[in-house]
Amino acid sequence: MKSNKSLIHILIVLIGLIVVNFISSIAYSRFDLTEDKRYTLSEASKSLIEDIDAPLIIDMFLEGDFPSEFRLLRNETRQILEEFSIYTNNIKVNYINPIEDEATRERNIQELTRSGLTPFINTNSATGKVTQEIIFPWCFASYKGNTVKIPLLKRSITEGLPEQINNSVQGLEYAFADGFSKLIKDKSKKIAILKGNGQLDDLDDKGRIKTKYLNDFLKTLQPYYNIGFFTLDSVATTPKKALDQIKQFDLIISAKPTEVFTEEEKLVLDQYTMNGGKSLWLTESVIMDKDSLYNNSGSAVPIARDLNLTNFFFKYGVRVNHTLVKDMYSAPIMLSIGEGNPAPLQPVQWQYSPLAASNPEHSITKNLNLVKFDFASPMDTLKNSVKKTVLLQSSPKSKLAGSGTMISLADVTKQLDEDTFNAGPQNLAVLLEGEFTSVYDKAVLPFKLKAYKSKSKPTKMVVVSDGDVIKNKVIKNRPQELGFDQVTGKYFGNKEFLLNTVNYLLDDTGLINIRSKEINIAYLDSDKITENKLQWQLINIALPLALLGIFGLGFNYVRKKKYA
Repeated sequence: MKSNKSLIHILIVLIGLIVVNFISSIAYSRFDLTEDKRYTLSEASKSLIEDIDAPLIIDMFLEGDFPSEFRLLRNETRQILEEFSIYTNNIKVNYINPIEDEATRERNIQELTRSGLTPFINTNSATGKVTQEIIFPWCFASYKGNTVKIPLLKRSITEGLPEQINNSVQGLEYAFADGFSKLIKDKSKKIAILKGNGQLDDLDDKGRIKTKYLNDFLKTLQPYYNIGFFTLDSVATTPKKALDQIKQFDLIISAKPTEVFTEEEKLVLDQYTMNGGKSLWLTESVIMDKDSLYNNSGSAVPIARDLNLTNFFFKYGVRVNHTLVKDMYSAPIMLSIGEGNPAPLQPVQWQYSPLAASNPEHSITKNLNLVKFDFASPMDTLKNSVKKTVLLQSSPKSKLAGSGTMISLADVTKQLDEDTFNAGPQNLAVLLEGEFTSVYDKAVLPFKLKAYKSKSKPTKMVVVSDGDVIKNKVIKNRPQELGFDQVTGKYFGNKEFLLNTVNYLLDDTGLINIRSKEINIAYLDSDKITENKLQWQLINIALPLALLGIFGLGFNYVRKKKYA
């Protein structure tokens, strides 16, 4: 009888275990108990990976014996990849240490660097001996024959490694979602690069691109959007047709125009905006470039530039002034200084290259590195019904130089009077959003237009007061990476700012919202650790041994007293 009861109990337990396992297999769930929900994917990320219908292979190179900061980044990267893998079985991850094998170490470093994966050189002097480690904080993602690079480390020229790691952890979901988006999503939005008014990379008489100053940014945009060139010259002969054609584009970009816009061209651009078209203007109100200074005198006088756009921007709510911003917080310029023929080139701070700080409250510029300008003009925002958001500003230590002021390379050798840099932060990039009023409202139209609109649909526009923000350098006829400074070896935030701006203007809010995710990571203070190293060693090693010894002596004393 007892054996039958025991058998029944065993069967009940077995059946219970089977039922529990079955329920758990179909009702699997994970709970993110972190305060900032760092391990919870956004709806935009989940929606993106739902479209994966083939293996997506990720090669992660952040592997090896790293300092604590990079171990944290590696672990957080693994965790976010696990989160992506939960929602699809098509994501496969290979964890690769490219420098583990001494026999292939140098070859792997060269191949990865040639592929565009810039290594991070970590200098460690904590032990008293300076050592350097090569780290590749990158991934490759491959899908249906296409491959993209995914950066894991968000580098900064102003922040220490802990802050860079913190920003990188915050941006991990965005980095992977952005990479997956390039591979998975079809391009649907169309961007027009305006030509015909002396813009960067304008066309010559035979319709060929003259220069390569937009090369890197256009390569950055290409995986996301369809890009075409639109020449405003056709407005002179067929303005209505030109308007119909430009309205087919979702966004227009005018990069550093240098020739006057006619009233007919302005009306076409105005009506493009009235019909809901988005636009990114990188314009200048002063004629001045570094090349103008490389002459026998080493100096030049900036001249006010009139593109016939003053009333155009004024009506929409901004004014680009005919002055230049000088900033104590600026990028360097390479000049020949000292003895020798020729004298060696040295980096010297150049106040006409402001390093603009970003607006931390807006998704375009949140967690953004400094953006480098060259001969930028300040902008005023004007009162009207359009919402205005300042995206980039110079530092509080700024001053203004008039368009007729002589600029000389010799100025870098003069002692600066910091007290004169008291103009405060100057607006360098402004976002306009809302319903715009036409520039030609209650005015005579340059040409007859039946479908003229005096009020726009809700739309957006960004105005940047320096065309060089989008301009990559060209060395030996080869375009260089936008935002990379060969002088310092640092990366500025120009490319990321422009890409975020285009994403925002084209309502790619999914990726933008992922960028806004905030994660707070607590770090140990390395200075306090070094300073109180002995104290913490005594607390963690000597104190437990002392307590154990006291307990042992006390136990023996009580035992002897009890059994003596």
